[in-house]
Amino acid sequence: MSGLNPRDVRTADDARRVVEARNLSHVKIGFLDLDGVMVGKYMHRDKFFAALDGGFAFCDVVLGWDSKDELYDNTRYTGWHTGYPDAQLRVLPESCREVPFEGDMLLFMAEFTERAEAICPRGLLRRVLGRAAEMGFSVHGSLEYEFFMFQETPESVREKGFRNLRPLTPDMMGYSMLRSSVHAELYHELLELSQRMDFPIEGLHTETGPGVLEAAIGVDEALAAGDKAALFKTFTKVWAQRRGLMATFMAKWSPDYPGQSGHIHLSMKHLESGESAFYDADAEHSMSAIQRHFVAGQQRLMPEFLAMFAPTINSYTRLIPGFWAPTDATWGVENRTTALRVIPGSAKSQRVEYRLGSADANPYLALAAAIGAGLYGIEQGLEPDTAVTGNAYELDHPEHQALPRTLWEAAQRLKASTPARGLFGDDFVEHFAATREWEEREFRRHITDWELDRYFEII
Repeated sequence: MSGLNPRDVRTADDARRVVEARNLSHVKIGFLDLDGVMVGKYMHRDKFFAALDGGFAFCDVVLGWDSKDELYDNTRYTGWHTGYPDAQLRVLPESCREVPFEGDMLLFMAEFTERAEAICPRGLLRRVLGRAAEMGFSVHGSLEYEFFMFQETPESVREKGFRNLRPLTPDMMGYSMLRSSVHAELYHELLELSQRMDFPIEGLHTETGPGVLEAAIGVDEALAAGDKAALFKTFTKVWAQRRGLMATFMAKWSPDYPGQSGHIHLSMKHLESGESAFYDADAEHSMSAIQRHFVAGQQRLMPEFLAMFAPTINSYTRLIPGFWAPTDATWGVENRTTALRVIPGSAKSQRVEYRLGSADANPYLALAAAIGAGLYGIEQGLEPDTAVTGNAYELDHPEHQALPRTLWEAAQRLKASTPARGLFGDDFVEHFAATREWEEREFRRHITDWELDRYFEII
């Protein structure tokens, strides 16, 4: 085995050395599609070595189909009308990681280039962070996810029609020491996995709901934070299924329990000095003018960018009062009933938590939207609305703070958003909005159990 730690790989030459030292015939290549699903393949070392310098090609259908491999019929970028040609990708040597379940196997991540770069989720985040750098800022972030664990398999959930599923543990029992101690082996395995694959979990505990856990991933530079979130979601599911269990990041799997969030913590530093751009010891709540403008931009654009945080039909079943999910574009200081929670602290800890997003969001897109909106607020010198004190669910809010209630409405707001087009580009906005419209259309083709129960006999 190579003396070079995979997480120390930085260059193409480093990547070649570690692959050669492990005598690998193949490596794994992975990247995220628009729905946040990691796709990829095993690649022969010779092809991989060539790809390190010249990139590689992959069928662009992965940008032209939904999470069930159904082909979009309403997008211009790719489709039957283009013949689904290859798109180009670049290998990211610095993303090298061990795959714990596969001996000495290595995983490298990739991102789209050339024409496809315009709609590449990781590329979008990278461009937004480039804008931040041009403004003189570096951005750090972390994501925390809630997810349900079930004593089920991919086969059993389908045999049951996704009903009467057996959770890992019964009852609500948030923050339970009992549950984490009884199932200590599972917790330890997940924590070890997070360390080995470098998406370190800084906090892991039970949440409210049977079998629900919450994991907070350690803070990092924002692009790396997106990578770590993508890897966490993918390999938590891999680990669970190899254990005869299933993990779901679906926004809400049952009407009886709170939905699953994907909260984003963000902070910024001045590039030149390295000092916090959010912290001002003399200001109220230690909020610098830059942080105020940042929060104001996030608040202002939340209704327009909602589709990037709540990208599925199911996402909108979570956004209802009383279930720990925001229902309007509100903000407050240390207030968990608002969409944006400002967390006062020190120069090291001053930050904002974007609480709107659900666990089903693509982490790259959610980060790009949360950061991009904040940068817009700084550029425009925006000021936030009055901060909410008390229970945001019980208060009346201005009409402009209202969030779209359906995925279709959210897609229309995104498509009509001038700031979105300025931040993300017309190609991305048009393509992503079309994919969300498709998702809504697919939903409307189906008859739900609720409809049958409500109308079958009585109407």
